[in-house]
Amino acid sequence: MDKQKKEELLKQIRDEVLNLKSSPLYSYRVANNYYPVIGQGNHDAKIMFIGEAPGRNEAESGIPFCGAAGKILDELLASIGLPRSEVYITNILKDRPPENRDPLPEEIKVYAPFLDRQIEIIQPQVIVTLGRFSTAYILEKFGLKNEIKPISQIKGKVFSANPLLGHAVKIIPLYHPAVAVYNNNVKEELKKDFQVIKQFL
Repeated sequence: MDKQKKEELLKQIRDEVLNLKSSPLYSYRVANNYYPVIGQGNHDAKIMFIGEAPGRNEAESGIPFCGAAGKILDELLASIGLPRSEVYITNILKDRPPENRDPLPEEIKVYAPFLDRQIEIIQPQVIVTLGRFSTAYILEKFGLKNEIKPISQIKGKVFSANPLLGHAVKIIPLYHPAVAVYNNNVKEELKKDFQVIKQFL
C-alpha cells in the first residue's frame, strides 16, 4: 500500500473517531474540549506501540504519550537507539476516560475496530503492547488467547503470532510506562525489558 493511500485511510479513521457520537466517551470529550488521540508516527513503521487510553495531556493536545508516561517512553526508545519518528504509537481507546480510569469492556468494543484498521494499514512486523489491556486484546486478536497471563509473568517475552496480516507478527508485552513514573525500580526493569526490541531493529 503506498504512502498516499495509507494517509487517506488513517485520515478516514480520524474523521470517524472525531464524529463518533455513539461512543460512551464522546460527550465527556466534547464537554472538556478534548481531542481524540488517534495515533502518531511513521505510517510504514516496522514497530507499533499500543497503550491503553489517552491521559489529560494527550486529550488536550491530540498527541499520544506526550505527558509523564510519554517522557519515559521517549527515554526507553532512546535507550535502544530507536527514534520515535520511526515507530507508530497509539492506544486501544482513542478518547480519554474520566479521571484516567481503566478502559471499560464496552469502550474497548467501540474503539478496537479502529485499532484493527490501523494495524492493517501500517502492517507492523512487531507489536509492542504497553499494559494489560492492550496485551490481552492483541494476544486474543492474534490467536494467542492461551498466553494471556498477568503482565508481570509475560512482559519482555516475544510471541510469534498467526500471520493475520499476511506476514508473521511478533508481539512483545511490556509494562505501561505510566507504572514507572513514580517508581524508579520499575523504570530500570522496563529498560531491561526494552532491550528485547533491539533484535528487531
